Formats: sequence, C-alpha cells, structure tokens
Amino acid sequence: MSSPRDDVPQEGNFGVDFVIHYKVPPAERAAAEAGFIQLVETLTAVGLAIEVRHGDQDSLLVLVKIASADLLAQQVYRARLQDWLHGVRASAPDKNVALALQSEPVTEAERLRLIYLLMIKPKNEGGAGISPSNAKWKHIHAIFPLHNHAFNKAWIKKWSSKYLLDQEDLDSIRDKFGENVAFYFAFLGSYFRFLVVPSSLGLGAWLLLGRFSTLYALLCGLWSVVFFEYWKKKEVDLAVQWGVRGVSNIQQSRPEFEWEHEAEDAVTGEVVKVYPPLKRVKTQLLQIPFTVACVIALGSLIVTCNSLEVFINEVYNGPGKQYLGFLPTIFLVIGTPTISTLLMKAAEKLTAMENYATVDAHDAALIQKQFVLNFMTSYMAPLFTAFVYIPFGHILVPFLEFWRRTAQTITFSEKPLPTREFQINPARITNQMFYFTVTAQIVNFATEVIVPYVKQQAMSKAKEFKTQGKQNYDHKEEAEFLERVRKECELEAYDVSGDYREMVMQFGYLSLFSVAWPLAACCFLVNNWVELRSDALKIAISSRRPIPWRTDSIGPWLTAMGFLSWLGSITSAAIVYLCSRSQDETNGVTSQITGWGLLLSILLAEHFYLAAQMAARFVLSKLDSPGLQKERKERYSTKKKLLGELLGQDVVATPGIATTENITREALEEEARQMSIRGHGTPEQKFWQRQRGLQETIDVGRRMIEQQAAETKKAPAPSEKA
Repeated sequence: MSSPRDDVPQEGNFGVDFVIHYKVPPAERAAAEAGFIQLVETLTAVGLAIEVRHGDQDSLLVLVKIASADLLAQQVYRARLQDWLHGVRASAPDKNVALALQSEPVTEAERLRLIYLLMIKPKNEGGAGISPSNAKWKHIHAIFPLHNHAFNKAWIKKWSSKYLLDQEDLDSIRDKFGENVAFYFAFLGSYFRFLVVPSSLGLGAWLLLGRFSTLYALLCGLWSVVFFEYWKKKEVDLAVQWGVRGVSNIQQSRPEFEWEHEAEDAVTGEVVKVYPPLKRVKTQLLQIPFTVACVIALGSLIVTCNSLEVFINEVYNGPGKQYLGFLPTIFLVIGTPTISTLLMKAAEKLTAMENYATVDAHDAALIQKQFVLNFMTSYMAPLFTAFVYIPFGHILVPFLEFWRRTAQTITFSEKPLPTREFQINPARITNQMFYFTVTAQIVNFATEVIVPYVKQQAMSKAKEFKTQGKQNYDHKEEAEFLERVRKECELEAYDVSGDYREMVMQFGYLSLFSVAWPLAACCFLVNNWVELRSDALKIAISSRRPIPWRTDSIGPWLTAMGFLSWLGSITSAAIVYLCSRSQDETNGVTSQITGWGLLLSILLAEHFYLAAQMAARFVLSKLDSPGLQKERKERYSTKKKLLGELLGQDVVATPGIATTENITREALEEEARQMSIRGHGTPEQKFWQRQRGLQETIDVGRRMIEQQAAETKKAPAPSEKA
C-alpha cells in the first residue's frame, strides 16, 4: 500500500521523525509524570510509535515515528484528496492508493508535515490534540523534527561552490524543508538576480551623475515596479509547480480561537465555528491608536537622539567631543529595543484580541503590526535627515539651543560652552546610508551566524564540564545519536519571517533612499550573495529544523513590498527636489524650495509609478510560464479523463482521417440502404450520395483536375494581334 519511499527513515536518525523535549521540574515531578503517561497514551492511540530516552538534567526525550507505512499512506492519500476537493490539486489522486503514491512519491517534508499534524490536530479531526500552548501540555518544551545531517552537509558544500540557485536547488529545499522555506530562498534568489540592474545603474550614477539624480530616481523606481510585478507572477508559477496554489484555503485551525456560534458552510455544508466579523473589525480599529503610539514613542526617541547628535557633531566644539559623539547611539541602543519590546507586547495582545480562527490569519495580522514597528525603527532617521535636516536645517535651531542650555546646566559652569556656527552637512544622509547598507549588514551577519555558533560551542563545552563524572545511561550504539539530539534541543527555533523582514526592509532602503547614495544596491548585491549561504548555514547549524509548512506565497510581506515600492517613488522624487536644491547650502536656506514644486514632483512621480505598473502588468500577462502550462495541462487531462469515463473513449478521441472515413462510409451505406427501401429519396439525399466516402471524393476530384488540364491543352492559343 505504501510507495517505495514512504518507509525510508531519515538518514542517521534511527528512523526517528520527531523529538518531544519533555521537561520534568523537580517541584512538579508528580504532575509531570502523569502528563508524560497521558502523552504516550495519546500519541500511541493515533498510530505513532514512541521511545523515551534521557534528556538533559530534569528532562526526557520522547522520540516519535509513525508506526506503519500503511498509516502514512492513508494520511498522505487523505491529505491529497482534501487538496483536490479544495482546488489545490488540479486532478484527484488515483483510486488505487499504492499506484497514486508510486506515481507521486512522498517527500521528506510531506511525511514530516503530516506526522506533525497527526500530533497537533484536535481529536475530533483524527489527531492527538497536543499543543504546547495549552496548559494541559505545559511540560512540553518543544516539538521538532531532526535534521538530516547528510543532506545538510551536501547542501552547504554544493552552495559554497555555486553562484546562482536554479530550480533544482529550490525543489531540493522544498522536498526537505517544505514550501514555506523554499519560497523564501526562491524570493531571495530572484531578488539577488534583479539587484544586478540597480547595481549597474547605481555605479553609473555614482560615477557620472552624483547624488540626488532625477534619472537614477526614475530608473530605480521603474526597477522596483518591474521586480514587484515579476515576483507576483513568479510566486504563482512556483505555487502551481509545487502543487500548493490555493493551499492557504486549507488552513491550520488556531487552538486559542474563541468562537461564538456554529453555522453551516455555504459551500461544503460542513459545520464551522464562527466569530462575528463586525466584532473583529471593531477590535481592529485599535490599530489606529497603536500606530499613533508607535509614531509618537519611536519618532520622539529618534528625533531627540538625532538632534542631540547634530548638536554634538556640528555645533559643540568643546572637550570630550569624540566621546560624547557616542551618546546618541547609546540612547538609541538602549531606548529602541525597550520601546519596541513594549510595543511588540501590545501588538501581540491586540492580535490575540482580534481572535483569528487560523494560525495563518493570526500570524499575518501580527506581521503587519511588526512591519509598522520596523518601518519606524529603520526609516525614521533617514527620513528625518532627508525631509528636515538637509532642506530645512533652520528648524533645528531651537532644538540645538535646547541642548546647549541643557549642557550648560549639566556642567555647572558659568563659562559659555565652546560652540561653532551651525552648518548643514549634505553628506549626512550618505553617511547614514553607508551605515545601513554596510555596517549594519556586517553586524547582522555576525549576530545571525557567528554569535549563535560561538554561543552553541560555549554551551556545549560548559555542558561537557558540568556532566563530567555523571552516570551515562545511553546505549553504546545510540550514544552519538542521542548526544546530537540533545544539542538540537538547545538550538533556537527557526523563524522564516525574520529573514523575510530583513530582505523587505532592505528593499525599502533601496526604493526610498538609494537616490542619496547610488552605491547602496552594489552593497546589497554583495551582502545577499553572502546572505543566501549564511541563511542556509543558520538553518543547518544554528537552528532547529523547521516544521515543513506549506504556503503559496510570501504572505503579508508581498503587501509590504508593494507599499514600499509605491512609497519609494514618492519619497525619491521628494528627496531629489528637496536635497538637490539644498546640497550646496550650509545654513539651511530654503528660498529655492516651494510647496507647489514639491507637490508637483510627487504627483509626477506617482503618475510615472502607476504608468510603469500598468505597463509591467500588461507585458508580464503576455508571458507564459511552466507552472501555468502545467496547471492547464492537468486540468485538461482531468476533464478529458472524466468525459471518457462518462461518455466513452470514442467520444473523447480526437477525430482523424481513418475515423472520419469509417464513420462516413458506414453512414453513407446505411443511407443508401434506406433509400433503396424507400425509393430514390429527396434531391438533397441524392446530392450527398454521388460520391461514396473519402477516397471516392479524392478520386473524383483528381479526375476533374485531369479533365481540366486536357481541355486547356486542346483549346487554341490566343493570336498575338488579339
């Protein structure tokens, strides 16, 4: 009943599919023991095989695999049948389960996903109903699949010698880690390829045009539109190729969802749990004050620190200036995470109050709120420089006077502080962009890859020192494997949304501010070549193996990217207008800047964006793709097969010459027989009986052609006089 690949265990993992890290606190040992017994009984009841081993101190390792290949085959077949019913698959799986699984073998990601669903789905849906967020299972610290270290080693080795990813690489990631991770690498790979264009434009602009170039702003805006529209089409194509288009309609229910009543689904007729949409909308209105709070809290902090930085670096001229310059950075490093953490807790609370029925909807709503926070923390400083400091520097004079008086008060000195006349520094935004595109990327790489690796090694050494002299209960043949499992328990969970956030915010820097430093795209191109490999390393070495969830897009990050693309067209136009007229000024004079000029620049830029968007959509709509071709082919084959089952193969078969001739002869012979019985028939019937079949029609036509040729030869040639 199972396919040849169904019962192949993960290499080097003794056939273990999942590990449940179960904590046994000394103060709650009796409750933890009762919970452990219930856990084993519950998992066994749904067809999972269980083994238990010693974990670290005060913990157990519950090792899980599916008990039989037949059970896995049933789960796979039911899941694929459900996909077909919901329109995810174009064709239904074959009625013969063994044949269906043989024609489309089970991937490692599909196997792990279905086993995980078997553990967490509610009991009324055939699952074990295990949820670590439920107080009933509070001693479960983590549930995760084990890494396939043979694949990880080959994966990293292969990518270290490749410049670009191809479809085979993406398919391999999808088969091992699921579509959720594969979509991220597909997006990053496409983004990396597209960065070649703005990198070339930026290098040319930096060499020939300088900063704040109108031509570069227009071309960069055009690039952002084309890339955004291309990716919208590309992700649909990938979803079709991977058989997950529309999979968002089959969503994982959220255990914390609180429904108010049940109703019958208008399409399926199933009973569904309902929460009034209007009630959720009322709660969602709280996002308005949440956004205002983000703007006020983070905006005030950033503006305050930036004005302090301007005072220290460009006005203050006394002792300790080189050290005082770090003061605004220290305030930002301390204040930004603190305020962001408080606002993030508020965002999580607000999202929970919105009470979404599915995990995907809940996560999407939370990501939208995170994007607001990320937007403020990432872009507020360059926006302040571009729209306040450079074009309207005189506005800052009262703030600078405030800082002068504050410093005078703190020093307790009657002697005036040594200062100099405030002058605009046009290179300020360029320096900021250099920090965001170079320094920040290096720091991010260190915190993502190097720091976790060093931390992991240090913890491993500390653990070895701590466990010296303690009794080892592991069997000799299992010792190495179990030690590896314990190390994976200590790793952090991988969150793909963090990597998406990093790339989308980078896209925002390029769309909004690269006109101030055209080399930004060149730096991003180099960074993303490294990012592709460092993210692979992060998954393979520094994180627990992610649950191979399915998805059909990059989710709410697509909307965020579209917003940044549109905003970039407006922002770039405004920066070019404001800063190109002020870059030669040193005192913030704004005589050359007018309100109508700024509005006209923004209006023209937005119309250019909309025109480019329409053109890009029109051109891309004319291009076919392998995924859409595959979808049309599958749907046509399904309809043809169904029609053949209902009406017979003769009706479905495409008529050819032989078939047409056969049908025509039989029909004509039958008509001739009926005419001989009834008489000579009507003139119309006689007309269609003069030539019997296809071959006779051809013979008659050939004789007519010969007759016409003979008559042409007999006819006298026309005289020359005529």
